[in-house]
Amino acid sequence: MASTGGGAPGTYTPTPTKKTQRSSFFSDSDVDWLRPDGRGFHQCRPAFFRTGAVNSAAGSAYAEFGNTKVIVSVFGPRESKKAMVYSDVGRLNCNVSCTTFATPVRGLGSDNKEFSSMLHKALEGAIMLETFPKTTVDVFALVLESGGSDLPVVISCASLALADAGIMMYDLVAGVSVSCLGRNLIIDPILEEENFQDGSLMITCMPSRYEVTQLSITGEWSTAKLNEAMQLCLDACSKLDKIMRACLKEAASASLD
Repeated sequence: MASTGGGAPGTYTPTPTKKTQRSSFFSDSDVDWLRPDGRGFHQCRPAFFRTGAVNSAAGSAYAEFGNTKVIVSVFGPRESKKAMVYSDVGRLNCNVSCTTFATPVRGLGSDNKEFSSMLHKALEGAIMLETFPKTTVDVFALVLESGGSDLPVVISCASLALADAGIMMYDLVAGVSVSCLGRNLIIDPILEEENFQDGSLMITCMPSRYEVTQLSITGEWSTAKLNEAMQLCLDACSKLDKIMRACLKEAASASLD
């Protein structure tokens, strides 16, 4: 199903916020500072998705969240190149890599084993592996430009690419992250904010089923901040899911025309 879909970037901000004048980024005040891109603390970047980005793949998707740009290709189900013991369920392979120009420091592009493992864990619970026994589905994600919150964008884009490939899934998987900077929680952090964060939390979930597929936490969190961050992520995931479904519906409509 190599169809195209997309449109104007959608917003998935969890809660409405007022834009107020604050002092410069990371000033002496721990509370009153302005995010580099001018967003409110609980305001997400506009999200843009398009399916059918790679014609040679069984399914593919392109995602753009601010300066973060990702493309994902899905191949299969196909016979595994490696000898496999018979299994009633299929196999999922995930690989995440970056272009050499993805980061401000040139020449750092390479395979990211940690991201690949986390992508696999986030998607595995959402895919009906029993629908393609003895075969393998390969997911290749390429970060074209790293602008912050790369992994949540990769996971959301990969979920859309799997749906575009016609892989049976229980639900789409949406991912959102939150950074803790001092006393503040900021959602969908950019690269500059991630470099100064005291802690991070990422949630990937199946919004329609109210199931979390992966929870990743770094740094020290109080119970109150942890609960607030999780609620922010879950609320944003629910809104992001609507944007992803709208992209699929648009692609399906375009393929019928």
